[in-house]
Amino acid sequence: MKKVTGIGGIFFKCKDTKKTMEWYSKNLGFKTDEYGTSFMWNKVGKPDTNCYTLWAPFKNTTDYFNPSEKEFMINFRVDNLVELVKELKKDGVKFLDEIETFEYGKFVHILDPDGVKIELWEPDDENYDKMVGDNKMY
Repeated sequence: MKKVTGIGGIFFKCKDTKKTMEWYSKNLGFKTDEYGTSFMWNKVGKPDTNCYTLWAPFKNTTDYFNPSEKEFMINFRVDNLVELVKELKKDGVKFLDEIETFEYGKFVHILDPDGVKIELWEPDDENYDKMVGDNKMY
């Protein structure tokens, strides 16, 4: 079974999310909203399918990365989260929660051996594409 299909997002802590997003917008041309920006790309073998990688700054005070003490978190895209979770549990991977489903996909969080929180995402690219609208980078 294919496990990870790509990077779904890069999340990091910063002092001032608004100032950080303004800097990236002004200096690097990012189109940002309250969550950051989404980089669009097309799925291999399905060129009409839009896929995304999210870039998102978080406030230094966020507890979303807990229990990790790192200043970042990586989101990986996967094809079949339910089956992957079964495999990872057999391998003794530490889970922080159960699978949650939203209109833009399914999520679960795990810890790597260094205590880095990893977010696994089985995206619903069609719904995510509708949500992103014009706030995307090519």
